Amino acid sequence: MKWTISQLQKYRDKEMKIDETVDVSELKSSDKHIRDVSPIRVTGRADISSSKITFHLTLSGEFILPCSRTLVDVHYPIDIDTTETFLLKAGEYDLNEDDTTVVKGDVVDLLPVIKEHLLLEIPMQVFCEDSNAEGAAPQSGKDWSVVSEEENKQKIDPRLSQLANFFDNKES
Repeated sequence: MKWTISQLQKYRDKEMKIDETVDVSELKSSDKHIRDVSPIRVTGRADISSSKITFHLTLSGEFILPCSRTLVDVHYPIDIDTTETFLLKAGEYDLNEDDTTVVKGDVVDLLPVIKEHLLLEIPMQVFCEDSNAEGAAPQSGKDWSVVSEEENKQKIDPRLSQLANFFDNKES
């Protein structure tokens, strides 16, 4: 997804359609939680003027991430809408915007921007639907078991059972 500025200037004041598939499998080495990533489909358009190029993109694909509870593979869908601006003449615009990149040289490369958005899309935790899936981490063992929040709220430590009604007493 690289274009020279002269290639892009052919579309000046016209709309340039984008519909490509990119391989970002090297993201697996960037983040240890990514077990696999599908090819990412990039669709959208580019608005090109003499001083800037604005890309309106939709990124779609799928990550395979480990479940935070059981470590089984979870298919996590990706659907990102973003707008990225590449400045050809940096002096004319405010450079404090997050989605602004100053073009250095003669080439506009979208791939680093796409990779950055994909890495930011990875959630802190992801959970599978079936905790008893094949290959899942065990949910119990000798003298221990995983306790759900509902079970934890229902159980009261017998040593503290007398304190359960402490605030119910309205006596002065």
